[in-house]
Amino acid sequence: FEEQTLSYQVLNTKANQLAHYLMTLGVGAESLVGICVERSLEMVIGLLGILKAGGTYVPLDPDYPKARLAFMLEDTQVPVLLTKEKSIENLPDHQAHLVCLDTLNATTTELSTDNPISGIAPSNLAYVIYTSGSTGKPKGVAVSHRAVNRLVFNTNYINIEPSDRIAHASNVSFDAATFEIWGALLHGARLVGITKDIILSPQEFATYLREQKISIIFLTTALFNQLARDVPDAFQSVQHVLFGGEAVEPRWVNQILKNSPPQRLLHVYGPTENTTFTTWHLVKNVPEGATNIPIGRPIANTQVYLLDQNRKLVPIGVPGELHIGGAGLARGYLNRPNLTAEKFIPNPFSDDPNSCLYKTGDLARYLPDGNIEFLARLDNQVKIRGFRIELGEIEAVLAQHPAVQESVVIVPEESSHDKRLVAYIVPNQGQVIKNKELRSFIKERLPNYMIPSAFVQMETMPLTPNGKIDRRALPDHLRPEPEETFVAPRDKLELQLAKIWEQVLGIQPIGMRDDFFELGGHSLLAVQMFAQIENKLGRNIPLTILFQAPTIEQLSDIIRQKGWSMPWSSLVPIQPNGGKPPLFCVPPAGRTALSFVDLVRHLGTEQPVYGLQPLGMDGKQEPHNRVEDMAAYYIKEIRAFQPEGPYYLAGMCFGGHVAFEMAQQLQKQGCTVALLALLDPSTTPIRPEKTLKLPSYFVRRTIKWIKRGQLTQAMYYFFIFRPYLRLKLWLKKPTNPQERRIQYVYKAHQIARNKYVPQDYPGKITLFLSTPRYDPQDIGPFKHWSKLASGRVKHHLIAGSHREILIGPQLKVLAEQFKVCLDEAQNVHRP
Repeated sequence: FEEQTLSYQVLNTKANQLAHYLMTLGVGAESLVGICVERSLEMVIGLLGILKAGGTYVPLDPDYPKARLAFMLEDTQVPVLLTKEKSIENLPDHQAHLVCLDTLNATTTELSTDNPISGIAPSNLAYVIYTSGSTGKPKGVAVSHRAVNRLVFNTNYINIEPSDRIAHASNVSFDAATFEIWGALLHGARLVGITKDIILSPQEFATYLREQKISIIFLTTALFNQLARDVPDAFQSVQHVLFGGEAVEPRWVNQILKNSPPQRLLHVYGPTENTTFTTWHLVKNVPEGATNIPIGRPIANTQVYLLDQNRKLVPIGVPGELHIGGAGLARGYLNRPNLTAEKFIPNPFSDDPNSCLYKTGDLARYLPDGNIEFLARLDNQVKIRGFRIELGEIEAVLAQHPAVQESVVIVPEESSHDKRLVAYIVPNQGQVIKNKELRSFIKERLPNYMIPSAFVQMETMPLTPNGKIDRRALPDHLRPEPEETFVAPRDKLELQLAKIWEQVLGIQPIGMRDDFFELGGHSLLAVQMFAQIENKLGRNIPLTILFQAPTIEQLSDIIRQKGWSMPWSSLVPIQPNGGKPPLFCVPPAGRTALSFVDLVRHLGTEQPVYGLQPLGMDGKQEPHNRVEDMAAYYIKEIRAFQPEGPYYLAGMCFGGHVAFEMAQQLQKQGCTVALLALLDPSTTPIRPEKTLKLPSYFVRRTIKWIKRGQLTQAMYYFFIFRPYLRLKLWLKKPTNPQERRIQYVYKAHQIARNKYVPQDYPGKITLFLSTPRYDPQDIGPFKHWSKLASGRVKHHLIAGSHREILIGPQLKVLAEQFKVCLDEAQNVHRP
């Protein structure tokens, strides 16, 4: 995983020691043990250690809301909970004994490394995974060791060898991880963890698959479609590609088959209740005019029956509910005997009185060739990006809002291949609920993948003749903010802009006075939108014009002005109102002030915020390639606006180095810098005489590994990975003028960053560090910036990746801590 590796010997040793420790805590056969750890080597050690002790692991996603985690901990009553120190503060109240995997070495070093004897049998539970529940509460699916073995041993769909390299791309709370982790470890294959950042970048993902020589990978259908669309030759070096989880669109399968396909492309199907996979289909071609891809035939040791309402077998071509039997069946639902009895019914085709069938709720039919075709769901369950979602659970959470009288959640038909959730709300009489309020309310209770993309308020719900809600009659055209008066396009230009906005934002229709940011727009979507405007309308407009013209009505007025060009200024008002001293923000390399939009919203309307955008974004001026020059230019801009201090500065990533240099120069000019906040900055050379004229992050990292004796890793990183990254940066070809300008500025900033050597700073620094990038146990960044600052260095750790802290679920945490620091600085320097 990332730059760390574990041999089987070391993994076994560490897992054995953990298992012996857990056994001293009372963990034995079928003891439920929670594990709340992000994808990492420690997570795999934790899972294996739990099983070796005889326990049953319960994966808890650290990104889940506290309310959902609280329910799962209450439902399982786990006596022991494995986690990491950085995740403790995000956990709800619980009674479990905490075990921190990242600080456990001192405790377990003296314990036995022998394989423990747990006495468990194949029928004992291996794990409990929670899935969405129709009653509003998630339900725990209890899976045995026998079921896991059936998934990966003696199979007819894949043959895993020790020479295989299996990608671990799934969250451990998603049952696909069962195939990835245990498919690899039970066959002596190599398990290769892939970070979220790489998974979300199709080009990087495809490159990583080739670099790591991945031979087996499972992808959700949504992720498969994305790769097929953006990098159709992504799987040319992969032997086995498995995909499934929701209805598939044949054109993307065809795209893969036509562009260097993998050796074997498998469409798989299966609910969590039958341990990941139930059926499989080897895809060799897509027939002309096909609208679906079969889910195939049962995997080994699995039986599938298509039954009518009377539980009789249906003939070929006739739809029936899919029922599953065999060794892969779960024991049932934890603490839900009634639901277990309803879904796991006696098997009428077996003489074994204990044999069961699982009622999937999926409608399917047999094709003439014996393959099975999935048709639809029989209830309100859907799958989005591979996650199984009970719409009733979202509706139940919305019903808890005091102003909501009635709610319905659907997946609109027009989004069937790019699925999104839409919530329809009937407020209590006389009340109007703001979209923001509903979104905030539901975010506190449900994971991100269950948050509706739009909320539509209605006076009443449409009903069928028998008095039930008519979901098909719900309006197709959706507007997120009901309190705004809708204004339709009034001329050709507004119509063109509306179509571009609707395509980029995925919302229809969009009114001429709808705000881009209120509709969910952000900097990455702005780049796509302005690229389309330049391509279709021939107008090069700076991204930051969105601050002045965030509606189609305002933007079209600007475009209509012949010969109009926005007066260039690096100082961009993001939120100019408010009586507090202004905050000046420097964005990451090659980015604009749009990067800070979401953060600014959390700081309140009384806090003025200005962004500093780099030269070169307009395609007319040359970007700076020295941090010192960039800082001097920005200082000239802000002092023209605010001649005297105190000044409040913030910078993200590379922008943190620029903000640091600005603070240096302002201090030398006799100005007071009240706050210097650096958001996830990388380290830089501290002294010229110590850099050996190689002020490179890669060189320093290589030297660090050499000192540790990790010569192989050092050689790979410096001579292979580092040149590859540089070559990738310089050879990447953007597809539109907007992206070309951004890359040109980005390259200049990379040059500036590599040449910059910071000097001692006499003031204080406040650091905000993302935990996946900086291990809380490794205070290297803190030490680095402490050497530069003679004043106190204060640091805050934010859960989330480097890319996520300004746009991800942890943004709220960052904003709260940032606001506290800003308020403290303003109180100290209050006139």
